Amino acid sequence: MNKVSMGPRPLLYPTPAVLVGAQVDGVPNFMTAAWCGVASSNPPMIAVAIQPSRYTYQGIRQNMTFSINIPSTDMVKEVDYCGIVSGSKFDKREACRFTVFYGKLDTAPLVEQRPVNLECRVAHILDLGSHTLVLGGVEDSHVSESCLTEGQPDVAKIDPLVFTMAPARQYQGLGGVIAKAFSIGEELKAEK
Repeated sequence: MNKVSMGPRPLLYPTPAVLVGAQVDGVPNFMTAAWCGVASSNPPMIAVAIQPSRYTYQGIRQNMTFSINIPSTDMVKEVDYCGIVSGSKFDKREACRFTVFYGKLDTAPLVEQRPVNLECRVAHILDLGSHTLVLGGVEDSHVSESCLTEGQPDVAKIDPLVFTMAPARQYQGLGGVIAKAFSIGEELKAEK
């Protein structure tokens, strides 16, 4: 298979499309981010890369808290809107008809209509260049009852939205199941 060198680029596919929430000057605001992921399971930590010029980042710095709200595919219009307008000029909560609630952290706004919400307290902020990496310790997580199976979050019911970068620049849902994790590889072990 021939390969084409693309130079140093963060080509990781797919990336989640999440809404990062923060209280900015006492008002809830949300921005779309795709560079987000699990940083640690114990203690539970989430990492999100944000350009420091973003309005939501101001709120994260003010309060040292934020939320990660995982949208389902039927919320694509609201997610895109939160990525193309600034909370400094528009009330995204009103435009998207978000019902905001708070859990343990009174400065980390959560969106009720999202199937999964994570309340985070900033643990570290690292300037990386174009983006700042914000590491947050997960203080609490909230999952809609309708998205649980046997008391656990069910990704099929959550139906998370993912983002694909250029050239497509589009949102997608997850595909079907390919194989059972921690199981399919056993076939290769058996061959040895």
